[in-house]
Formats: sequence, C-alpha cells, structure tokens
Amino acid sequence: MSKLVTSGLTKAFSGLVAVNNVSFAMEEGEILGIIGPNGAGKTTFIHLVSGILMPTSGTVAFKGKDITYAPAHMRSRMGIARTYQLIHPLENLKVIENVMVGAVFSKDKSLREARRTAEEICAELELDRLERDTTQLSIFEIKKMEIARALANEPEVLFLDEVMAGLNSDETKGMIATVQRIATERKLAVGVVEHVMGVIRELTQRVIVLEAGELIAEGPYETVSKNPRVIEAYLGGAA
Repeated sequence: MSKLVTSGLTKAFSGLVAVNNVSFAMEEGEILGIIGPNGAGKTTFIHLVSGILMPTSGTVAFKGKDITYAPAHMRSRMGIARTYQLIHPLENLKVIENVMVGAVFSKDKSLREARRTAEEICAELELDRLERDTTQLSIFEIKKMEIARALANEPEVLFLDEVMAGLNSDETKGMIATVQRIATERKLAVGVVEHVMGVIRELTQRVIVLEAGELIAEGPYETVSKNPRVIEAYLGGAA
C-alpha cells in the first residue's frame, strides 16, 4: 500500500487554479523530487497534502485513510511532516528546545522524553552544541535543525521544501547524504522540492514535474529531463 496518495487534487484561489487535478503516490523509502518553474504550484501542493490548505476538489489519502479535510495538526500526529521554504526558527528557544517542539506538540511527550528524542535526532544529524541560541547557527545548521524538528514528529512521510537553498557545494553534498540516510534508515517516504537539477538527479529515485499547477511529467530524472514539455517549461531549452 502506498503511504500517501492524491487523486485529482485541485486548489483554486478566486478563479486562479494553483494546483490542477494532480494525482500521484509516494512509497515507503522513496525519495521523490517535486520540480517545476516558480509559480508552478509546488509549495501549494505541499500545503494541501500537509493540511495547511484544504483542496477545492480531489482527495488525499494516508495509508489508505481519507484525510482530505483533516487539519494540519492531525496529519502531523498521523505521520506527515514538512519543513518550510521560509525558515522561522523559534528565536526565543535554544536549539534543543526548537527540536523538542516537534515531539511535545505532535506526540504529546513529556519534556524529559522530548529532550531525549531531540538529543538522539540531533546526534543522528550531526547537530551539536544544542544549548546555543538559534541566532548563533549557520544556515546549514538551521536547515538541519528544521529537519530535526520535523523528524521529532516521528513521521512516515516527510516533505522538504527547498532545504538545499543557500548551501554551498560541500554543505549540499552533506545534506544529500543526510536525506538519503534518514530515508533509508527510517523507511521514510520523502518529497523534495528543489530547483538545483544536480541535486534532483543525485538524490531522487523518481520525479514529478508541475507547470501552472498541472502534473506534466513523472518518472526517473533521466527520463523526465528529456521530456520536450519539461525542457520547454522548466529547463530552459537544455536537458
């Protein structure tokens, strides 16, 4: 059974269709690339599957259960987590406390249990000096902290929205290895929104391409990148 399935998922804002009839499925252990030009509907799509937005039509199912109109906090408790394109760490909390938030609010863990969970996840992601204020972190460390907070939800499906943005080449390589490792070890289904095609090529097993809210191509990167419609819409005329 697929972990997450959408069928005919559509979202319109006052006549503007941001996501149009998108159907897809995610499998355990799969790293799925979600690509498309700016304004293609990628983030809106993640908002729909994570419960930030409700669809105009269509359905979302998680492990065979219809969750189309379940609110975001319920989906988080079920096992759907995500990071955000715009990072907003809780600046009045320390690093460890930022990560603990996921365990406390999603899994109702005690503070002691949440701290233990947060420490284990931060060690897994090689994030140290956990008593620091978030203003002392590099962009790379903030990105890892955001992933750690999402993992504290103990998800089965994880969406990463441009988690590589702003990283240098070495940091990007490190993040790719981290995502691959957590997907395998935790048996996660991971959806990755990313604009750097080298990252998508190296990281993902399968890619879906959105244009103007529609799914225009799906398959392995090497196949999708040669699709004429994808080249025209996104890759600027070169595969």
